[in-house]
Amino acid sequence: MTDMLVKLYALPDLAPALADPRMAGVTIRRALVPEKHVVTAWARATFDSPGWASECEAAILRQPPACFVAVEHEALIGFGCYDATSRGVFGPTGVGEAARKRGIGTALLLACLHDMRAQGYAYAIIGWAGPQDFYARIVGATPIPDSEPGLYAGLLR
Repeated sequence: MTDMLVKLYALPDLAPALADPRMAGVTIRRALVPEKHVVTAWARATFDSPGWASECEAAILRQPPACFVAVEHEALIGFGCYDATSRGVFGPTGVGEAARKRGIGTALLLACLHDMRAQGYAYAIIGWAGPQDFYARIVGATPIPDSEPGLYAGLLR
Protein backbone atom coordinates (compact mmCIF):
# COMPACT_ATOMS: atom_id res chain seq x y z
CA MET A 1 0.00 0.00 0.00
CA THR A 2 1.09 3.55 -0.67
CA ASP A 3 2.01 6.07 2.03
CA MET A 4 0.23 9.44 2.07
CA LEU A 5 1.32 12.93 3.13
CA VAL A 6 -0.76 15.31 5.27
CA LYS A 7 -0.17 19.03 5.88
CA LEU A 8 -0.70 19.34 9.63
CA TYR A 9 -0.87 23.14 9.39
CA ALA A 10 -4.01 22.83 7.24
CA LEU A 11 -6.09 20.37 9.30
CA PRO A 12 -9.82 20.71 9.77
CA ASP A 13 -10.90 21.49 13.33
CA LEU A 14 -11.40 18.53 15.67
CA ALA A 15 -14.43 19.99 17.50
CA PRO A 16 -17.06 19.26 14.80
CA ALA A 17 -15.94 15.62 14.61
CA LEU A 18 -16.32 15.25 18.38
CA ALA A 19 -19.72 16.99 18.29
CA ASP A 20 -21.09 14.68 15.56
CA PRO A 21 -24.39 13.28 16.92
CA ARG A 22 -23.31 9.76 15.89
CA MET A 23 -20.50 10.13 18.44
CA ALA A 24 -22.91 10.56 21.38
CA GLY A 25 -21.59 8.58 24.34
CA VAL A 26 -18.12 8.09 22.79
CA THR A 27 -15.04 9.58 24.41
CA ILE A 28 -11.83 10.13 22.45
CA ARG A 29 -8.81 10.45 24.74
CA ARG A 30 -5.13 9.70 25.08
CA ALA A 31 -4.46 6.11 26.16
CA LEU A 32 -2.90 5.60 29.58
CA VAL A 33 0.09 3.34 30.13
CA PRO A 34 -1.84 1.07 32.57
CA GLU A 35 -4.25 0.35 29.68
CA LYS A 36 -1.48 -0.92 27.39
CA HIS A 37 -2.43 -4.57 27.91
CA VAL A 38 -6.10 -3.85 27.09
CA VAL A 39 -5.36 -1.85 23.93
CA THR A 40 -2.74 -4.26 22.60
CA ALA A 41 -4.88 -7.34 23.26
CA TRP A 42 -7.89 -5.67 21.62
CA ALA A 43 -5.89 -4.63 18.54
CA ARG A 44 -4.41 -8.12 18.20
CA ALA A 45 -7.78 -9.87 18.58
CA THR A 46 -10.02 -7.44 16.68
CA PHE A 47 -7.77 -7.06 13.64
CA ASP A 48 -5.87 -10.36 13.87
CA SER A 49 -2.68 -8.32 13.92
CA PRO A 50 0.23 -8.92 16.27
CA GLY A 51 2.06 -6.17 14.35
CA TRP A 52 -0.62 -3.61 15.17
CA ALA A 53 -0.51 -4.73 18.81
CA SER A 54 3.26 -4.11 18.83
CA GLU A 55 2.81 -0.67 17.30
CA CYS A 56 0.12 0.21 19.86
CA GLU A 57 2.47 -0.82 22.62
CA ALA A 58 5.28 1.38 21.25
CA ALA A 59 2.93 4.37 20.88
CA ILE A 60 1.47 3.99 24.37
CA LEU A 61 4.94 3.82 25.92
CA ARG A 62 5.98 7.18 24.44
CA GLN A 63 5.83 10.24 26.67
CA PRO A 64 3.31 11.61 26.21
CA PRO A 65 1.56 8.50 24.87
CA ALA A 66 1.00 8.73 21.12
CA CYS A 67 -2.08 6.51 21.12
CA PHE A 68 -5.65 7.73 21.35
CA VAL A 69 -8.60 5.50 22.18
CA ALA A 70 -12.33 5.63 21.54
CA VAL A 71 -14.30 4.44 24.56
CA GLU A 72 -18.04 3.82 24.88
CA HIS A 73 -19.70 2.45 28.02
CA GLU A 74 -16.22 1.84 29.48
CA ALA A 75 -15.32 -0.43 26.54
CA LEU A 76 -12.64 0.12 23.92
CA ILE A 77 -14.14 0.51 20.44
CA GLY A 78 -11.25 2.04 18.51
CA PHE A 79 -7.70 3.36 18.60
CA GLY A 80 -5.34 5.56 16.61
CA CYS A 81 -1.56 5.81 16.99
CA TYR A 82 1.36 7.80 15.65
CA ASP A 83 5.14 7.72 16.10
CA ALA A 84 4.90 3.94 16.57
CA THR A 85 7.09 2.42 13.85
CA SER A 86 8.75 5.69 12.87
CA ARG A 87 8.56 9.32 13.96
CA GLY A 88 6.11 11.40 11.97
CA VAL A 89 4.05 8.42 10.83
CA PHE A 90 0.34 8.07 11.67
CA GLY A 91 -0.96 4.56 12.16
CA PRO A 92 -2.09 2.03 12.86
CA THR A 93 -5.69 2.91 13.52
CA GLY A 94 -8.82 0.82 13.74
CA VAL A 95 -12.45 0.90 14.82
CA GLY A 96 -14.37 -2.22 15.81
CA GLU A 97 -16.81 -3.39 13.16
CA ALA A 98 -19.93 -2.72 15.28
CA ALA A 99 -18.84 0.91 15.87
CA ARG A 100 -18.03 1.84 12.28
CA LYS A 101 -19.84 4.50 10.22
CA ARG A 102 -20.28 6.76 13.28
CA GLY A 103 -17.42 9.20 12.72
CA ILE A 104 -15.14 7.51 15.24
CA GLY A 105 -12.35 6.91 12.72
CA THR A 106 -12.48 10.57 11.71
CA ALA A 107 -12.31 11.71 15.33
CA LEU A 108 -9.36 9.40 16.10
CA LEU A 109 -7.51 10.52 12.97
CA LEU A 110 -7.99 14.20 13.76
CA ALA A 111 -7.12 13.77 17.45
CA CYS A 112 -3.83 12.11 16.51
CA LEU A 113 -2.95 14.57 13.76
CA HIS A 114 -3.77 17.61 15.92
CA ASP A 115 -1.59 16.14 18.66
CA MET A 116 1.24 15.65 16.17
CA ARG A 117 0.91 19.32 15.21
CA ALA A 118 1.03 20.29 18.89
CA GLN A 119 4.21 18.19 19.24
CA GLY A 120 5.84 20.34 16.54
CA TYR A 121 5.33 18.35 13.35
CA ALA A 122 4.42 20.28 10.18
CA TYR A 123 3.62 17.17 8.13
CA ALA A 124 2.55 13.61 8.85
CA ILE A 125 2.90 10.47 6.80
CA ILE A 126 0.04 8.01 6.83
CA GLY A 127 1.88 4.72 6.60
CA TRP A 128 0.47 2.07 4.26
CA ALA A 129 -2.76 4.03 3.90
CA GLY A 130 -5.65 1.62 3.41
CA PRO A 131 -8.71 3.80 2.73
CA GLN A 132 -6.95 6.46 0.63
CA ASP A 133 -10.21 8.16 -0.42
CA PHE A 134 -11.10 8.58 3.28
CA TYR A 135 -7.75 10.20 4.13
CA ALA A 136 -7.89 12.46 1.07
CA ARG A 137 -11.43 13.59 1.91
CA ILE A 138 -10.96 14.14 5.65
CA VAL A 139 -7.46 15.68 5.83
CA GLY A 140 -6.42 16.34 2.23
CA ALA A 141 -3.83 13.55 2.25
CA THR A 142 -1.99 12.95 -1.01
CA PRO A 143 -0.25 9.75 -2.14
CA ILE A 144 3.53 9.65 -1.93
CA PRO A 145 4.86 8.20 -5.21
CA ASP A 146 7.04 5.08 -5.01
CA SER A 147 6.42 4.67 -1.25
CA GLU A 148 5.56 0.98 -1.30
CA PRO A 149 6.80 -0.98 0.64
CA GLY A 150 8.55 2.02 2.22
CA LEU A 151 9.72 1.63 5.78
CA TYR A 152 8.05 -1.79 6.02
CA ALA A 153 10.39 -3.39 3.45
CA GLY A 154 11.88 -6.58 4.87
CA LEU A 155 9.50 -6.67 7.85
CA LEU A 156 9.90 -9.89 9.84
CA ARG A 157 6.72 -11.91 10.16
